[in-house]
Amino acid sequence: MDPSELREAIERFRILIIGRANAGKNPPSSRGFARHIDPAVLMASREAGGQFEFDKAKAFIASRSKETSLSDRIHVIWYCIPMDEDSRSFTEAEVKFFSQCDTGSIPVIVLFTKFDALYDDEFAELISKGVSRKDAEALAPQHAKEAFANGPQLKLLYNRKGNQRPPRCHICLPDMDKDGADCGPLIERTAEILNGDTLKQLFVSTQRTTLELCMRYAVER
Repeated sequence: MDPSELREAIERFRILIIGRANAGKNPPSSRGFARHIDPAVLMASREAGGQFEFDKAKAFIASRSKETSLSDRIHVIWYCIPMDEDSRSFTEAEVKFFSQCDTGSIPVIVLFTKFDALYDDEFAELISKGVSRKDAEALAPQHAKEAFANGPQLKLLYNRKGNQRPPRCHICLPDMDKDGADCGPLIERTAEILNGDTLKQLFVSTQRTTLELCMRYAVER
């Protein structure tokens, strides 16, 4: 189906962005996405905190996952977990979401936002080992990625007993509050895990700079 016909038939690609307060939900929702992404769903994103908010988000997700019309469903959930110093441990709300929230066929991606906060720890560790400031600054991002890959967050996310609906995947997002932030990896990862060719086509057709992604998707079909 032609992209314009697809957008007319389904109208909008619907993303639910959810997470605790100050989890960095705004930058992903405002960067790199055209008007065809449904603002109503973006505005419906919940602060996953107290029981009331959790129950409301849970009911909203359940109702949208059971919609018979593709145009009325949530097409993907971005769950934001911040990595700044005061927020690295999983909260009760996050544990409840993955153990109790039935997302049905809706794919979930965990966005580890504010990931650049981990760079400072690795920078300090490298300096303590005698590495020059210039080299430490260059090495810190890669060291942070490696330490995170072997850390407790991913084990809890994917292997915790009781997690009924672990996410399809995760992505680490540094520097999303800065001008020129790169949403390319998030866009690509989202396209990869969507259910069915129709949703993939709809998603890539909504992006402002999707030529490379569209070509890649066409080649891989």
